Amino acid sequence: MRPVDIVIIVGYLVLVPLLGVLLAGRQRSAREFFVSDRNMPSWAVCFAVVATETSTLTVISTPTVAYLGSFTFLQLAIGYLVGRIVVAFVLLPRYYGGGLVTAYEFLGKRFGSGMQVTASATFLITRLLADGVRLFATAIPVKVLLAAAGVDVSFGQIILVITIVTVLYTYLGGTRAVVWIDALQMVLYVVGGVVAVVVLAGKLPPDWFGAALDAGKFQMFDFSSSIVTQPYSFVTAIIGGAMLSMASHGADQLIVQRLLATRTLKASQGALIGSGVLVFFQFGLFLLIGTMLWSFYSGVNPKDMGMATNDELFPTFIITQMPPGISGLMIAGILAAAMSSSLNSLATSTVTDVYQRLIKRKLSDRAVLRRAKMWVLVWGVLLFVFASMFTSTDDPVIELGLSITGYTYGALLGAFFLGLAVKRATQSDAVIAFLVTVAVMAVVILGVTFPNGAGGQAPLAFPWYTPLGVVVTLVVGGLLSRRHARPAIEVSTARVDNA
Repeated sequence: MRPVDIVIIVGYLVLVPLLGVLLAGRQRSAREFFVSDRNMPSWAVCFAVVATETSTLTVISTPTVAYLGSFTFLQLAIGYLVGRIVVAFVLLPRYYGGGLVTAYEFLGKRFGSGMQVTASATFLITRLLADGVRLFATAIPVKVLLAAAGVDVSFGQIILVITIVTVLYTYLGGTRAVVWIDALQMVLYVVGGVVAVVVLAGKLPPDWFGAALDAGKFQMFDFSSSIVTQPYSFVTAIIGGAMLSMASHGADQLIVQRLLATRTLKASQGALIGSGVLVFFQFGLFLLIGTMLWSFYSGVNPKDMGMATNDELFPTFIITQMPPGISGLMIAGILAAAMSSSLNSLATSTVTDVYQRLIKRKLSDRAVLRRAKMWVLVWGVLLFVFASMFTSTDDPVIELGLSITGYTYGALLGAFFLGLAVKRATQSDAVIAFLVTVAVMAVVILGVTFPNGAGGQAPLAFPWYTPLGVVVTLVVGGLLSRRHARPAIEVSTARVDNA
């Protein structure tokens, strides 16, 4: 390991919190801390959304998907774009019309405090688990890098450093710092991906593209696999990807908070739809890297090359094949993808959706801001603890990260649809349907298998988790609502819709 690489990485870790503070300025109010007083440019929010959903899971695991398979993963990105368009014109207008700072405030206005607290608590738990996977994914290449330099550190030590850096710029700069840092970090890891393609192109034989094409490595559409058990079957990827994107970008506070930081609804819609286009090309970039790695390593299984997990494939190439300085830049890019902070969203939802609802009294703006910053610190500690729980995995970690949200995303998105589509549904209907859906999804994910089309059994493909959860929520909530003689009065929802 060259000294210049270590200098670049350490310098980046020091620079990020400093940049966050300089770009954010002083946070004078809770609204400024939560949604940057809605003054962020659309392009910066677009980049931040991409960085937030991409993370290290994409940077190191998407190449592995292509190395072991083909470009069929790209079908999910098509579904993601469809889902974003729905969110942009169905859910975002309601958030902006009500002047909200969290997605779950809409559920509070539609159903009541009980549903708002239930949805927020679910988000808090799910986000901790999902981001635990993200941090662990980051620790994989960093550990490989340090091992190459003769330094033996644990996953926990790596996770601790990343957590401290993230806490610093989030605590000091709020959403404005988070958005600007996310935007800059997206540029960094995309540039790193382009550099990787250039370096690989110089190391491959002239006929590599034709050989990969003949081997089916560039296959994008899959119409033959089982739509029930294969995640990258065309129907599964398009429908499941669309529903997953609706949940992640319309019902997950992590993304919604960034979208609410733009100046206008139109700007937010442009940022959201634009992010779908960028994600498609970004997936294509890292899938191309995976295919080029397949040619470089002649398709040898990563574990047969002495790698502990398949996801060490791309990091190992970075360390062993990149020129001095470039490998440090690439690792910094991987760190950048990991440090998209969820702490501000966790703190915002805690104070707005849970704390203030439970105490049932209005706090001063100064008190809200003070408690929000306190919760950034609390969630930082909890995030470190949860991240430390993930120490090994035999599957690509991107799939593990996506499956964690499968337990709750369908229930969250289904609650929003229930409130919009079933006029007579009450809070008790929504809460019961929500809890039933989470229980059903746990049973399906953990204990149910289906014919895989090849004579065996396999679990349900993860893109179907969200659609199934939405259906269960709507069916249970709809049936429960039939108990009521007439539609429930929805004064607050009408106010949101007409604002």
